[in-house]
Amino acid sequence: MNRSERRGRPTEDTRRAIAARRASYQEDLARGVSRFFEPRRESCPWCGSGRLRQRLRTTDLLQHKPGDFVLDECRDCRHVFQNPRLNGEGLEFYYRDFYDGLGEQHLGSLFAGRDRTYRGRAEALLPFTRHPKRWLDVGTGHGHFCEAAARLLPGTSFDGLDSSAGVELARQAGRVEHGFRGGFVEFAREPAEPYDVVSMFHYLEHSTDPRAELASAHRLIRPGGHLVIEVPDPGSRCARLLGRWWLPWLQPQHLHLIRVENLRDHLTALGFTVLAEQHCEPHEPLDLLAAVWLFLDGLAPREDAPWLPARPTVVRRALRTAVLLAGVPALLLATLLDHLAKPLAPHLRLTNAYRLVARRT
Repeated sequence: MNRSERRGRPTEDTRRAIAARRASYQEDLARGVSRFFEPRRESCPWCGSGRLRQRLRTTDLLQHKPGDFVLDECRDCRHVFQNPRLNGEGLEFYYRDFYDGLGEQHLGSLFAGRDRTYRGRAEALLPFTRHPKRWLDVGTGHGHFCEAAARLLPGTSFDGLDSSAGVELARQAGRVEHGFRGGFVEFAREPAEPYDVVSMFHYLEHSTDPRAELASAHRLIRPGGHLVIEVPDPGSRCARLLGRWWLPWLQPQHLHLIRVENLRDHLTALGFTVLAEQHCEPHEPLDLLAAVWLFLDGLAPREDAPWLPARPTVVRRALRTAVLLAGVPALLLATLLDHLAKPLAPHLRLTNAYRLVARRT
């Protein structure tokens, strides 16, 4: 890593990559972003009820690509979903350069440093089976979970599936035995040897049809095998207290945010037995820190990105640095409060994620 990377400044390679992409992004944006959306739904995609209300309106708070996004909530089952939803062209546009391309190195480094989290996810299964032979991690990204879990379960073979190029890097790095690129529903239609375990860690909220994904998991897991799911919890009180600054809303990527009771009931209807429900273990104590960062990042002038018409001037870059430096005390205070609140989070319903372990009966 060179000196510019250590200081968080774009390297010369990054500047060239941004410049090379700018014309393509500007051509996309010149045609407008309204074409990236499907027609608005008038009914809940989970239960079919027509009793909807707007839960949230926001923008892209991470990449700051243009566009406005709405999350609706069903008044009957309380399912939260993006409405209108991005279409295929829109998903490609807003995912572009997030997990791969320009964002590949940053996201890869971020995911690589979470061994404790990955180990906890694998340990959630140990009370129910200690020697799974074949494990498929859906939405594996760069495969860092598989690498960490393999150290805990040395006799288990880990495969990974993802729609991004990260899964190919995971296979090349030896983090997964087999890396499959594409959609899970399509993958599960092909004849294959059943898996002992299928995991979906912060994957289901990205899918256009969670019910189809769960049915595919049931098809791919052997009888007696296990499904492990971890998703953001839209029932968290932090979701209401922090509003659009609650990181797990993650617009425009998160299309469905499923209540735990809805997911539990649907798994039972599919033919699973839910063995464990965890809220404390998957909770990440960063809600306040992330909210403060998103606010400061939105307040400061933008970093250079190819969806901007031109590279920011020296003055604007200096102003951005000044705003972020001024916010350091708030970031430190938010970090402290997050960690002080962690022991109380389950009791106050402040946990930001939940995890279910289910057995195919």
